[in-house]
Amino acid sequence: GGNWGPPAVYSLDGLLVFGLLLVCTCAYLRKVPRLRAWLLSEKRGVWGVFYKAAVIGTRLHVAVAVSCVLMAFYVLVVK
Repeated sequence: GGNWGPPAVYSLDGLLVFGLLLVCTCAYLRKVPRLRAWLLSEKRGVWGVFYKAAVIGTRLHVAVAVSCVLMAFYVLVVK
């Protein structure tokens, strides 16, 4: 059998890092009024992903911050 798994770029930890960065970025953008109106006003479709990430980032900011720290530790030390 051939290698049917995804390439290393799409590894689980890579996706987690990307997800955390997305949530942190959107939560930050949400604090900037002009960007908020421009980027995060759409609640559906592709842009809805950014809106949801921003909501997660602002409501669960403590959990997200802890996750970022743990992920940084994992990437720098474990990997």
